[in-house]
Amino acid sequence: MNNELIIFIIAFIVLVYGFFSKYLEKLNISGPMIFLLFGIILSPLGFNLIEIPLNSEAVKIVAEIALIIVLFTDSSSLSLKEFKFEWRISARLLFVGLPITIIFSTYIATLFFPQEPFLYLILTALILAPTDAALGKAVVTDKLVPKKIRASINVESGLNDGIVFPLLITVLLLIMSHQELGNDNSWITYLFKQISLGFIVGAFMGYLGAKTLSTSVQRSWVKDVYKNLSPVALAILVYYTAEYLGGNGFIAAFVSGAFFGNFSNLVDSTRENFLESEGEVLILISFLVFGLSFIPATIEFWNLKIVIYSILSLTLFRMIPVALSLIGLGLSFKSKLFIGWFGPRGIASILYVMTVAHKIEMVKVSNTLFSVITLTILMSIILHGLSAKPLVNLYAKSFKI
Repeated sequence: MNNELIIFIIAFIVLVYGFFSKYLEKLNISGPMIFLLFGIILSPLGFNLIEIPLNSEAVKIVAEIALIIVLFTDSSSLSLKEFKFEWRISARLLFVGLPITIIFSTYIATLFFPQEPFLYLILTALILAPTDAALGKAVVTDKLVPKKIRASINVESGLNDGIVFPLLITVLLLIMSHQELGNDNSWITYLFKQISLGFIVGAFMGYLGAKTLSTSVQRSWVKDVYKNLSPVALAILVYYTAEYLGGNGFIAAFVSGAFFGNFSNLVDSTRENFLESEGEVLILISFLVFGLSFIPATIEFWNLKIVIYSILSLTLFRMIPVALSLIGLGLSFKSKLFIGWFGPRGIASILYVMTVAHKIEMVKVSNTLFSVITLTILMSIILHGLSAKPLVNLYAKSFKI
């Protein structure tokens, strides 16, 4: 299929969804659900109009740019003021609940899939660890939900992908170099360089970009349209600068977003106008690619064991660590259950698995684990999207904090 027709189809889907997006939202049908569905319909599972291999350059480019935008956007949209509002819940979820989830998921995976290499089991747990509040948008936007619950879920989903990513690249390095811990320490030096330079470049350029843009706006040097374009350009520039200097571009993008968001006096008043509109289309295209590539490539390997593990990943692997991490904070059982359920696996997991697929062709190594990741994300997109508004209404009627 030629590239022109692919672009035409993508533009058509974006246009049609845009016409009915608000109406579909009232029906609890989200953008990711629509683009995922179109991806499946256009794939070999449907009309077989488009076929994109998992390790294709198209998947790499979409994953790379979208991940840059997502990491920058997530960190830039979270202010220190919001974290301070109810920092205890967010901190417990990020630094207690998240590690328990990763450890718990990995351990149970060794019981379900004992034939798989241990590093791949860890990698699977890391890919499925980040949450995506956008899949249950009503949870973080509906004022029926108490502010501290909304803020905590939003902060968690905004920061956990940045926390997980250094661990992800560590495991990737070990797999790609075929090394075992302790045999050769060269990977540690490389990893330290990746993380440290990524952080330094991101912090410097994020702070400089924030201050420069703020000054330009205050002095009326910049047109309104470039207020939105400048952060996009900054995110991409930071990524490639860090990569050129030997750092990790994704870490740099995340750190620069955090500095940009907290040192620019423009973000508080115009936060939603910065990167969300520009990144939305690219993110939705990522869901389309997921439906086009990942589901057709893995569906034949889905079995009862994979289905059960995927269900557990969305429920007990998330809910138990959340409940344990929130002990002593005075939250009701219903509040803990609500927070525990709304840990959707969405864009971060998709982009992580796209990156992994291109770097190590994991599907050739483990069809089983690749299928687990794909099915878990698919179920999350559907279940969390459909349940968000109904459960918000139910929770609002009965919560007691």
